Amino acid sequence: MKFGPRPSETGERGSVTVVTAGVIAVALVVALASADVARVLMAKGSAQTAADAAALAAAQDLVLASDTSPAADAAAFAQANGASLVACDCAPGSTVAIVTVRLPVTMAFLGGTREVVASARAVTDSPIYP
Repeated sequence: MKFGPRPSETGERGSVTVVTAGVIAVALVVALASADVARVLMAKGSAQTAADAAALAAAQDLVLASDTSPAADAAAFAQANGASLVACDCAPGSTVAIVTVRLPVTMAFLGGTREVVASARAVTDSPIYP
């Protein structure tokens, strides 16, 4: 019983190796790109944490007097969380602090550095001490 010509007789010897190498290469590229996407998503979470902390620090300064300005405290909290303060809409006397922070992300596969930006808003009640 003969099922057909052998691969060596048709010149297709080793074609599975080429296809396998191609599939492995594509899988490697997808894995490396996924790692960069994961880095960006982790940085987005870190930037949001920094923005939240900075907004809460600024809001606390709006309610309780301190030696530093709300923007300076927001910048300090953003920096403590690995980010830098871009903007702080936290004027003394207001009850709302809105901050924006920036966090750089180094891409391993795609190369270069990107920036993730996050914003947060903290609202206070009336000042405790009128």
